[in-house]
Amino acid sequence: MEKKTGIELIAKERQEQIEKHGRTIAWDADRNSAEELITAAHAAIDADDGQFPASWDLVAIQKICDKPYKERLIIAGALIAAEIDRLQAIDSTTLNPAQ
Repeated sequence: MEKKTGIELIAKERQEQIEKHGRTIAWDADRNSAEELITAAHAAIDADDGQFPASWDLVAIQKICDKPYKERLIIAGALIAAEIDRLQAIDSTTLNPAQ
């Protein structure tokens, strides 16, 4: 059995964030301010619960920090993808206010 690539693992994690945890693009755009997702990505890589945004759920933060390094990298990659989605959603709303 062939192992998935990094981008496949990140895409799977991002899909899980959306479907399992309800962290949709709209949710992220509404609930996360500038750079919170990137801050969380850095914190996930470092497994530093003190670096996460203050508004984040402590139980979720601890679950992330307890994961092995590779899994934290995958989560961080998905958080970066979520930030890109958030920025695109903001750009599209700004450029097309009727939507």
